[in-house]
Amino acid sequence: MTQVADPGEVQLYRFANAHGTAVAVTNYGAIITSIRTKDRDGNIADIALGYDHVEDYKTAVDHPYFGAVVGRYGNRIAKGTFTLDGITYSLARNNGPNHLHGGSVGFDRVIWTPHEINGPGFQGIALTYLSKDGEEGYPGNLNCKVVYTLTEENELLVEYEATTDKPTPLNLTQHTYFNLKGEGSGSILDHELMLNAEHYTPVNDTTIPTGEIAPVKGTPFDFTRPKAIRSDLGSPHEQLVFARGYDHNFVLNKSDTPGGLTHAATVYEPVNGRVLDVFTEEPGVQFYSGNYLDGRLIGKTGRPYTHRGGFCLETQHFPNSPNRPEFPDTTLRPGDTYHTKTVFRFSAR
Repeated sequence: MTQVADPGEVQLYRFANAHGTAVAVTNYGAIITSIRTKDRDGNIADIALGYDHVEDYKTAVDHPYFGAVVGRYGNRIAKGTFTLDGITYSLARNNGPNHLHGGSVGFDRVIWTPHEINGPGFQGIALTYLSKDGEEGYPGNLNCKVVYTLTEENELLVEYEATTDKPTPLNLTQHTYFNLKGEGSGSILDHELMLNAEHYTPVNDTTIPTGEIAPVKGTPFDFTRPKAIRSDLGSPHEQLVFARGYDHNFVLNKSDTPGGLTHAATVYEPVNGRVLDVFTEEPGVQFYSGNYLDGRLIGKTGRPYTHRGGFCLETQHFPNSPNRPEFPDTTLRPGDTYHTKTVFRFSAR
């Protein structure tokens, strides 16, 4: 592993395996800045959208959370408010009328404390952060840890751990934008996507779940068999209109193994053969089709990130769960430990 220091406390860590897969992470926002993988012919490209300089992450217009860990609560909370144990809490409304990805200064905009980790067949970085009681309106002092580990099996493991001294909602996720053709290489519409989900959570016109768990069968949301992302994007389906494309939580068909990983998604790029598989302990995954990328943001290669120039697969609990008791609970309580794992596996065929 090599370490490149930027001015101040922000650092960049790079680690690679023997097969040419390489990952770069900064302790600003726990951001994955780069993922380099081979295609079927052995050509290496960076498949993660992002920037060369930390300052660009800090100053980007309409910051799209490239590569960041988002929290305390990834995704949306309706009207920036929730009630927990009889107490009502108010959060920033930073996404229209709603709270998004932890607020105005979420975990994507803070400096984490880094610790290198190495062992037989793996290397990576552990990042810790203390989110103080009242930060962005959330209760409790929350001690968080995110561990990124790259293995010789071309897997990037992302593990989250946290404890608190007051009950608090918690829903951490990783917000990398992928383009398996290489970042800055045009749209992802021809990528073929499979989602292991027979249901999804429809949203209202501010992209807050209605509470319904709806079947995907017969809708543009059916990715139970691989299909090109573009296949149904032109549909007049109300849900695609509300979100300007895909920006929805899919309810995963969970593994029968208690506490085991569920195969959440497979993405295949047919021209170069790159494959991304996602496995998770979480009950849902948010598929986002880069609806708000519009060419204003310039990436690492100096090329603009055009409309639908990247996709996200954010493993998660469901949006707005603190206000939806019928959804899986997201409350972390004193004495309990939050722990969840997601695996991104890279290959080619």
